[in-house]
Amino acid sequence: MTDEHLPSPAPIPADDLSRSLTVARPDQDLSLPHIGLVGDTYTILVSGQDTAGKYTLIDMHVPLGGGPPPHRHDFEEMFTVLDGEVEVTFRGVTMKLTAGETVNVPANAPHSFRNLAEAPARLLCLCAPAGQDEFFTLVGQAVATRTEAPPPLDDAKQAAFIAKAAALAPQFRTELIPPPGQGAS
Repeated sequence: MTDEHLPSPAPIPADDLSRSLTVARPDQDLSLPHIGLVGDTYTILVSGQDTAGKYTLIDMHVPLGGGPPPHRHDFEEMFTVLDGEVEVTFRGVTMKLTAGETVNVPANAPHSFRNLAEAPARLLCLCAPAGQDEFFTLVGQAVATRTEAPPPLDDAKQAAFIAKAAALAPQFRTELIPPPGQGAS
């Protein structure tokens, strides 16, 4: 097909003046939400509300042993390791990522990550479209800073957290997967 037979592209829409520039300073901006979840601290740098739902950007502070259990969701998720290292499991295959490396997890693929190093890891996580920021806000606990650990949960609070996360996950196109050998509960 020659260029003359291609349809003309739609014009670029006008600037949406109702939207503003978003600047995130996670170590200084006290208005950014810092959320304790699964032992990690996630700071919402750019929310879905900031991007008209197109994506969200999350700063992840992951201590030794931290990281989410196996899960999958119907949206793209990309991680860039800024500091430290994490072990990523994707469709049952495990690999190590170190500072400066990026992975993209395709929508619907089972995955998890864990920090097995002695030092905390710092990751940037981009989810497109947005929604993960809302899920984390609803199931996590507010903490004061980007690196503050959430308080430990006793057995009753842990059970309540798991129940809440499992109940809300489908609304956010997410499925929690039992770790290998644990089966469904």
